[in-house]
Amino acid sequence: MKAQAKTSKESLIIMTELVLPNDTNVFGNLMGGRLMYWMDIAAALSAGKHCNAPVVTASVDNISFENPIKLGNVVHIEAKVSRAFNTSMEVHMKVWGEDHTQQYKYKSNEAYYTFVALDPNRRPRLVPELIAESDEEKHMYDGALRRRQLRLILGGKMKPEDAGELKAFFIKS
Repeated sequence: MKAQAKTSKESLIIMTELVLPNDTNVFGNLMGGRLMYWMDIAAALSAGKHCNAPVVTASVDNISFENPIKLGNVVHIEAKVSRAFNTSMEVHMKVWGEDHTQQYKYKSNEAYYTFVALDPNRRPRLVPELIAESDEEKHMYDGALRRRQLRLILGGKMKPEDAGELKAFFIKS
């Protein structure tokens, strides 16, 4: 039995980190792997908050870095569930860098992570449905099914002809 549906804002997590020398590469930029690590933590907290259960990372979508985050800058990661399926949840993240010296905030990247909720026996368990409220949340929610089908196709878990939302991209009529 599924729990009562929740809104996207109920899963909101905002995580803040300071970029220290040990977090940077030889160019003084935050290492991509360190940012991905922080993003995974923020997304897991958001997914866990949505389903009130332990979660594991199932997939990470393409992460493109728009702007580097420099040594001494602050990283802000905003994570919230964009759609819940049966046992999995898609979490959307926005990442900003903030330069306190120059007093400006800039976008670094966005990404989607997918998590599966686990029961006490470490088996997948049902998660609450998601209620999208704002126009942006509804847009994310609507696109989540296409993103999910693409993930499943790329992961070899779904045949392109079975992806109803994506048939036009893969099958010629």
